[in-house]
Amino acid sequence: MSVLFVLAAQAASPVCTTPAECAGQGVDTFLGTPERIWASMAALVALGGVVIGWLALRSVRRIGNGGRGAIVALVVGLTGGLNGAVKLAVADGGLGTGNGVFGGALALVLGLVGAVLGGLALARSRRTELSG
Repeated sequence: MSVLFVLAAQAASPVCTTPAECAGQGVDTFLGTPERIWASMAALVALGGVVIGWLALRSVRRIGNGGRGAIVALVVGLTGGLNGAVKLAVADGGLGTGNGVFGGALALVLGLVGAVLGGLALARSRRTELSG
């Protein structure tokens, strides 16, 4: 049996939402709490801000254009980071409790990185507009 087949079978199985559902599956902690899903989505949004900011920064260097991408990276990065900060503020447990603490912290860090990359790209695009 290939590893890809095993991973596909695990992805197709329904996510358990209570510890009682996971007890028969050999899973220690349940995966699908709303807090973890919120933190994961915030981290994905923040990661999108990092990617968009990186691409905008590269396009400013090469082409001399990237103002829209920089603004999008700022907005997306700040949105993901703000959601991560709110998730950390309302979490009532530590790591491994199902409250999304790690995902919130990751979203906060990635959101800040995305906002910084977007800000750098925006500053460089404004500078190339003024000098060009």
